[in-house]
Amino acid sequence: MAAEKTEKLSLFTKIGFGMGDIYGGGSMVFVGIYYLFFLTDVVRLSPALAGLVVLIAKIWDAVNDPLMGFITDRTRSRFGRRRPYLLAGVVFIFVSYVILWYPIDVESVTARFAFALFGYFFFDAVLTMVMIPYNALASELTLNYGERTSLVSVRMFFSMFSSIVCAVVPMEIIKAVPDVRLGHMVMGVTFGLLFALPYLVTFFTTRERSDFQKEVPAFSFREMYITPFKIRSFVLVLLMYLFSFLSMDIVMSIVIYFMTYYIGRGEETNYVFGALLVMQMLMIPFFYYLSKRTSKKTAFVAALSVWIGVMLFSFAMTPDLHRAIIYIFAALIGASTSGVVVMIYSIFPDVPDVDELVSGARREGTYMGLFVFMRKFSSAFAILLISQAISLAGYLPPESTMVEGVMKTVNQVQSAQFIMVLRVIFAVAPVVLLLACLYFAMHYELSPEVHDRLKKFLMVRRSGEGRATELAGEEAELRKLLV
Repeated sequence: MAAEKTEKLSLFTKIGFGMGDIYGGGSMVFVGIYYLFFLTDVVRLSPALAGLVVLIAKIWDAVNDPLMGFITDRTRSRFGRRRPYLLAGVVFIFVSYVILWYPIDVESVTARFAFALFGYFFFDAVLTMVMIPYNALASELTLNYGERTSLVSVRMFFSMFSSIVCAVVPMEIIKAVPDVRLGHMVMGVTFGLLFALPYLVTFFTTRERSDFQKEVPAFSFREMYITPFKIRSFVLVLLMYLFSFLSMDIVMSIVIYFMTYYIGRGEETNYVFGALLVMQMLMIPFFYYLSKRTSKKTAFVAALSVWIGVMLFSFAMTPDLHRAIIYIFAALIGASTSGVVVMIYSIFPDVPDVDELVSGARREGTYMGLFVFMRKFSSAFAILLISQAISLAGYLPPESTMVEGVMKTVNQVQSAQFIMVLRVIFAVAPVVLLLACLYFAMHYELSPEVHDRLKKFLMVRRSGEGRATELAGEEAELRKLLV
């Protein structure tokens, strides 16, 4: 019983940890909504080149992300394995955002492409340096199945609040500045500070487990890149994570084009996203309660099923649809994706426990490195496919014109072919991915009861107590279920 009490985290710690995802959650929404549009309509790169910027950076992530996971697992300092990187991120996050949103204005397409590529490379490197240790920290703060859901729920509150701000405020900053290019620079500085400073709070309000830092794992390419994919629980969670978030990436990347060129209300895009994200945040307590009454898997499947139903309706949307219907549609997506996001991030901290069953080591960083790499690569691949699709469909970028000494942009009328491709990407692609995600979720076996058995087994094995025959029998049963 005493050991169980130590698993309870204070609200102070949960809030401090949660503030770290102001950057993680907000930044992904921010870049997902605005960056492709920024490259095509402000930096004036073709959609094909814009997609290539993101994809090239993600190819490096095949090495970068798992390597960062390995580095943070091996780090030993008086501040722990994860927290030193959060402190270092304070400066680098700010600098990366200033560069990322700098609207370079030169005639050479090659120079614009090279600068955008450098900016995204640097941004992505900083994101890796900070978010992999941050995400790995969640598994160490508590080993309790329910407390992890509580911790992640608080984290998701900050993440989604940040997402709301990032969906609505950037466009308002740009509108408030007469010059669109200067507006993007002001936006970059503002959000660089907003994302960087909370890590000071996270650093000083969290502590790591000293008993997880005793052994330094040796380098092994096989252990870093191959062994995790032999663990069924990891593969299923990874596929659930990728297919659900890939659906979000597609919607976020294409919605500004959908609202601008099909619905004809591009100026309302940030408010539509605001409605989605407000509902997403408000539904966190509901899904936390549902997961406590049932399980994380049940809450995830319920949310996923609602999301599929809502997306099926989207192909019936027309430009003359009443404005209220659009906002209701956005709110329903927000309600369902809330459960998907909260539950998948609650499920992940349980995966390193399964790995400890197999390897006997705590390798949260290695697993998070693979998670983040696969997430970023799939996101980049989705953006590349979307950019290529709209380019092949005949996308016409806005025309620039000088009005009273200020550069303005005017949208061109798009072809019927482009509009049809836009609607298919927005409505059909996410549904196909979500159905696949539902299939993977139904085969995930780490229930609260099984996790409780796993935790007890690991505690006994770490302590050296228990008879060898009993341990061997329990280990075999757990491996059959989870590995």
